Amino acid sequence: MSTTATTTAVEGNVLDTTSSLSEKQRRILQYLRQNAESQMYFKSRLIAEDLDLTAKEVGANMRPLLDGEFDVEIEKWGYSSGTTWKVTV
Repeated sequence: MSTTATTTAVEGNVLDTTSSLSEKQRRILQYLRQNAESQMYFKSRLIAEDLDLTAKEVGANMRPLLDGEFDVEIEKWGYSSGTTWKVTV
């Protein structure tokens, strides 16, 4: 099964491929877009608190965001006291 989605235009000229994402994945992606400056680090547990999810739900829903082509680049960065994600806009 492929995670490739149809590309559609959103705000301005930014292209988005979120149509194949689940609701939780879209919420996480939107959160990262709104809260990341040029480059930031986010802990799963802090994303989870802000989105009323568990850290495990955040981690489980990051794979399509890591593999997809979005306007943010996400990299699994660290594991000490929970997973940290490096996000570059």
